[in-house]
Amino acid sequence: MSAEAIRLYNTTLTLLALLALGLAAGLVVYRVARGRDAAATMARPALWLAWMVATVATIGSLVYSEVIHFVPCRLCWFQRILMYPLTIILGVGAWRRDLAVRVYGIPLALIGLAISIWHYLIQVFPALEGEACDPINPCSARYVEVFGFVSIPFMAGAGFTLIAVLLLFYVRPQR
Repeated sequence: MSAEAIRLYNTTLTLLALLALGLAAGLVVYRVARGRDAAATMARPALWLAWMVATVATIGSLVYSEVIHFVPCRLCWFQRILMYPLTIILGVGAWRRDLAVRVYGIPLALIGLAISIWHYLIQVFPALEGEACDPINPCSARYVEVFGFVSIPFMAGAGFTLIAVLLLFYVRPQR
């Protein structure tokens, strides 16, 4: 890939991440304002949207490692370990209209979000890294930095946030 194509790819994923965070915030406000009515009307679309977010994040990470050849650090691998199954779990749950999928999806999304936040903090404050990460491929390294603050863990965190919001506020557990 050319440098211009990589720059365009980074910018596109950055805009999607910022859109995801804005949508997550908007959905929380909408849910608070509308109450249970909002959740009842959005359950099925919420599962499909969560699946789409997980799929885009999965494909995005694979393009970074397999096409652009960025080597994932240890924390990137943990985030992948949590995002990749969400693609399958949410896809099957949406297809089968199984609202109980939230039982599996919420823990993965919240743990992934916590790791993304920690990873982002390590990139902002490299002194936090300590001895846990590989010195050859440190977790503090930024392969991507768009708008001065968006990096790969930021993008992953945005995806985990939107998935968590969709599953927590819009998919009601089956009785």
